Amino acid sequence: AEIFNMYQKFASRSGWRFEALNISKSEGLPGYREAIAMISGEGVFGRLRFETGVHRVQRVPATESQGRIHTSTCTVAVLPEASEVNVKIEDKDIRVDLFRSRGAGGQSVNTTDSAVRVTHLPTGVVVSMQDERSQHQNKAKALKVLAARLYDLEREEQQKLRADLRSSQIGTGDRSEKIRTYNFSRSQVTDHRVKHSEFGMDAMLNGELLDNFVDELLFERRLEQLRFLNEEA
Repeated sequence: AEIFNMYQKFASRSGWRFEALNISKSEGLPGYREAIAMISGEGVFGRLRFETGVHRVQRVPATESQGRIHTSTCTVAVLPEASEVNVKIEDKDIRVDLFRSRGAGGQSVNTTDSAVRVTHLPTGVVVSMQDERSQHQNKAKALKVLAARLYDLEREEQQKLRADLRSSQIGTGDRSEKIRTYNFSRSQVTDHRVKHSEFGMDAMLNGELLDNFVDELLFERRLEQLRFLNEEA
């Protein structure tokens, strides 16, 4: 939840629009099992594209009597919104299931089957949406997220074929790649791709320091592109 809220605050500081599309809370544990948001504004994808990957959180929980540090992770995926031109979803390729919205702990929060689960049959990609009270609104949002995920799958396949990613210094953007560690005990955040650290956890989670990491990553990306051009020359 803290990482998700960090991006919400960063979006606000950047003058972008942040819309939470779907939030599923973890049962019996604090935090989110999955959270989906749409961020819109000038330069959003260009600034956030390198946030994709595994974010590692290290802290001493309040219930830890021995002072041992516990590690947890969350996976961030940043996808560009797919337009109708980018991705066309045929009705025959999807299955739509309706179910009753569930809140934390599994209790029903709606008396009608307004929650929607959309399955893309050719790829097996599944998107569930239950934030809206209207079935049609949930389906529309689910289809938007599905289109973005399908576009991202196609983009990933294309990227695998491109030689300029073979020696990437700032990572491939793969969601299994560990990219950043948030160490609460030292109030330190470290990005492992550019070996850049910042101190001040509160400021980081408030969205105040993320720009520094983004700038370092974009600078490294430009250097990498120049190195590639020099190799090809």
